[in-house]
Amino acid sequence: MPMHALATLPLVEIVAPVVIALLFIVATSAFREPHRQHFMAIMLAGAGAAYLNGGLGLWEFACTAVMTACAYQGLSSYRYIGLGWLLHTAWDVLHHLYGNPIVPFSATSSLGCAMCDPVIAVWCFAGAPAVSALWRRKPLDVCQPGRRSEEATLS
Repeated sequence: MPMHALATLPLVEIVAPVVIALLFIVATSAFREPHRQHFMAIMLAGAGAAYLNGGLGLWEFACTAVMTACAYQGLSSYRYIGLGWLLHTAWDVLHHLYGNPIVPFSATSSLGCAMCDPVIAVWCFAGAPAVSALWRRKPLDVCQPGRRSEEATLS
């Protein structure tokens, strides 16, 4: 795809990948730990192999090996899963510019994946908290900044 085609990218092709990432996060956060972390490591390993035969030759195997290493380390650390998703983002950009798209019939699919993956990576770097836990958080106490309401009454 020529570089000038990026300027004419429809808004839906920018918003949809972010929405897909958020839906993935909501669905995945339904898993309890450690199953969520194991699932994320498996998804990362699968994403690492998604571009095999993607037009970049032997580099495809090198990327798959690095992504597999991140996925393995991700079994015990969300940081490695986040790092793997950022590496996959870079790989998406390279495929968008020089290789084959991840979905053969959609020329901008790799670009969409490059917009989706960093959202997932940020969630992983945050420790992949359950979305339901974020909704249940208590507000900070106004009288004692930095403490939750029940903490303020206990001290």
